[in-house]
Amino acid sequence: MIATELAAQVSSALQHGALLAAEEQPKGLNTSGVVSFFATNIAPILLAVLGVIFIGRASRGEISKVLTSSAIAIVGLAFIAGAASLFFLGDFIIDLIFN
Repeated sequence: MIATELAAQVSSALQHGALLAAEEQPKGLNTSGVVSFFATNIAPILLAVLGVIFIGRASRGEISKVLTSSAIAIVGLAFIAGAASLFFLGDFIIDLIFN
């Protein structure tokens, strides 16, 4: 008797919770906020760390390693900028075709 009442209460609570969950609209991820946070907070810190590493290597006389690492970092930044520009170019082409 107690077990059936408990089971009924649990099933009622679960159904009520499922109805509340179904009524809420799904929320999307704010990707522009994430990108702006990364660009304003994380990227400068990473670049500062790279700068400290490069200065430390240069002070020990490892100029060739510093130049190689700097060139790799510059090429990486160029690839990132190219990917971002392709993203905006693709967005422009999609807007041009579908609007």
